[in-house]
Amino acid sequence: MNTTTPFSLRLSWAQSLFERGDFRAAATALAELVDELEPATGLAAGQGSDAGMVVEAEILHGTTELRLLLARAYFHSAQFTRAETVLVRIVEEAPTDGYAHLLLGRTLQRAGRHDEAARPLALAEILGDYERPSAYGSPVDRSE
Repeated sequence: MNTTTPFSLRLSWAQSLFERGDFRAAATALAELVDELEPATGLAAGQGSDAGMVVEAEILHGTTELRLLLARAYFHSAQFTRAETVLVRIVEEAPTDGYAHLLLGRTLQRAGRHDEAARPLALAEILGDYERPSAYGSPVDRSE
């Protein structure tokens, strides 16, 4: 698809790719949509006015769900570095988003970085979006 096709149609196409399990194609389509929206954020931020800040906040809020879907597509297509990059940014912008912490932790786990995954998973548990499986036992206190 190209940029002359309406945004909503391209978004629907990307979502349908994700829903049918074509995660690599969905990630490509979603990345194009995010890239299209994000330069507008940079322009708004460069204005330096309160109006620019409001526009930037609206665009960032509007792209969070889109970026989360992109991260999920990266996760399901085993593009863990890309998923991590998107998720770290989401967590920085929305530190109370427990699902983003959960997905970041799972991404790190699947990438074989279990020690690094502990913090985002603990935060997801605290925020109520994750319950530690009983088979894992209680968290280890490493402060001793």
